[in-house]
Amino acid sequence: MKNPLITGLNELIDFKKINSEAVSEATALAISAAKDSLQKIYGIVVAKRTFENTMRALDDLQNELVKVSEVISLLAYVHPNDDTRSKCLESISEFGKFFNEIGLSEELYNAVKDYSTKEEVQFLSESNKKYLKETVEEFERNGFALPKEKRGQLKVIQDKLSDLGIQFDANISNYEDFLMVGENQIEGLPEDYKKAHRQERGSYRIGLDYPSYVPFMKYSKSDDARKELAFKYKNIASDNNLEVLKQILIERENMAKLLGYDTFAEYKTENRMAKNPKTVWDFENNLKEKVIIKAKRDYDELLEIKRKYKSNASISTIETWEAAFYDNMLLEEKYKLNNQELKEYFEVGNVINGLFKIAQHLYGIQFKEIDNPSVWHEDIKLFEVFENGVLIARFYLDLYPRKNKYNHAALFGMIPGKKTGENYQLPTASLVCNFPKAIGDDPALMLHSDVETFFHEFGHLMHDLLTRAELSAQAGTNVARDFVEMPSQIFENWAWNYESLKLFAKHYKTGEVLPKALFDKMVAAKNVGSGLHVLQQIFYGILDMTFHDKFDPNGTKSTTELVKELQNEITLYNFQEGTHFEAGFGHLNGYAAGYYSYLWALVYAEDMFSVFEQNGIMDKQIGMKLRKIVLERGSTIEEMDIVKEFLGREPNEEAFLKSIGL
Repeated sequence: MKNPLITGLNELIDFKKINSEAVSEATALAISAAKDSLQKIYGIVVAKRTFENTMRALDDLQNELVKVSEVISLLAYVHPNDDTRSKCLESISEFGKFFNEIGLSEELYNAVKDYSTKEEVQFLSESNKKYLKETVEEFERNGFALPKEKRGQLKVIQDKLSDLGIQFDANISNYEDFLMVGENQIEGLPEDYKKAHRQERGSYRIGLDYPSYVPFMKYSKSDDARKELAFKYKNIASDNNLEVLKQILIERENMAKLLGYDTFAEYKTENRMAKNPKTVWDFENNLKEKVIIKAKRDYDELLEIKRKYKSNASISTIETWEAAFYDNMLLEEKYKLNNQELKEYFEVGNVINGLFKIAQHLYGIQFKEIDNPSVWHEDIKLFEVFENGVLIARFYLDLYPRKNKYNHAALFGMIPGKKTGENYQLPTASLVCNFPKAIGDDPALMLHSDVETFFHEFGHLMHDLLTRAELSAQAGTNVARDFVEMPSQIFENWAWNYESLKLFAKHYKTGEVLPKALFDKMVAAKNVGSGLHVLQQIFYGILDMTFHDKFDPNGTKSTTELVKELQNEITLYNFQEGTHFEAGFGHLNGYAAGYYSYLWALVYAEDMFSVFEQNGIMDKQIGMKLRKIVLERGSTIEEMDIVKEFLGREPNEEAFLKSIGL
């Protein structure tokens, strides 16, 4: 029988047939086929090397591996069957080690290096030249400047890091804890929330997933319950991940030193827009100086509300577990914004339809839902993307929480775009989120922050699906890590504009469009706490950079001591004693020395969005310009050149500072 994970060009994956055996078999088949392809590349004599038989052949074999490994990687975090998820995690480890092997193959390095000296190279397209140059550089960053025995050491380190990273993520997604509360402690929460969390004997079970955690921290009147839930939340995976994180940091430092870099951050930033840690430190510190002014104003506003609420004028601090509660109270009292009232205009189905309408209009595409698709869970929907009647991409939506599912919101790439002969491989991806689900006759209503998250992730999706890059290595979101958040962050703006919101923000009972007066309150309140929020992002970025540029993992200071020190120094909130936030900070794995990318990319995103503001945010011409210059290109040209071409000038931070109320 044919393996459901091994598909032909643009063939749909039959997810219903995938089980642990299929995962094991597909992994073995994909790796075996890649080994055969590598032997063919190795066997070509220097005189006969061409772009087709060496570089395109390399992109082809990596594409075939990715088509299997990325789907398995998705299923490791979303598949409902324990055995299948477990097997997928094992498989990711195997693929990780095999990709390390390819990256450390001397024969492959020699093949690419030999081809790079050929006269033909000067006649390649600019994107193909860039692919060749970056492939050679990546091999050399992988240790080909090292003698052979040191390359062996490097492979051991990389394999260890591969396993540790998988362990770190799995410990977070498999971690289960909750808080049981009674009526007194749930006071303040809306009825739909109570109904969703009520247990048989009348108590309430509050989990650590976003739809449970965020509203509880915002609305529960019980300070003690919020403090306890925050304590649990900031201790996610702390039973295992403190040691795993320490080992990751040790191995990353070993790897950097072996490759001749002073720090892991120096190694990681070298091929990003920032180019070196100093640029990142300057960016973070410069921003911190400007943002602290707004953050202090925000903090004073919260203090005022807390003093009034507690009838105590001498209160001088806000604790971390109080911030969301008083922030919400501030919105309701001072800005007259009630998030529960606002939520009634964001029914999930309407939001999906509206978001689709906006993306289809701006980018000149059409989405069509597929009936009865083969999917990994009954909640999943499959859509096809068309342009002028031609199928150009596919995507899956996995929107609702369930047991043992990835508990944040993220885009999971599955099949990259790629030119194959006369055809184009259809880019395919999944949007995995955790939005509220309809219960009985009650509709699923989204907080506006969820709507913003949805737009963010959909921005990533469009980047992945609208690619027209010739090579899979340069397609979609395969861009510099500090640019990858730009297309997602620019798209958030459509969740904040009345012209776009009125297309879908309709009351779930009456169908009334979001009143302009309520929208105006929403906008007035947008920058409530924006300084504190950005300062928190600066803290995450600096924490990540410190771990990878200025921290000795073998030293006497623990990761938690560093978290405490930096939180107390950078943010205006005191560290919550006994917590180990870093253990559940998943970005430390995926975004190593790269968390700064969020704010970095946001500065560019706001600058680029200013072009839409000048022309009208539903301006299709500018939408198509964004599609053609940014989304379609992937990394076929330098990211900074993409930004400058779209803007028609050098970028600056004015639009960003204005966007946060400075």
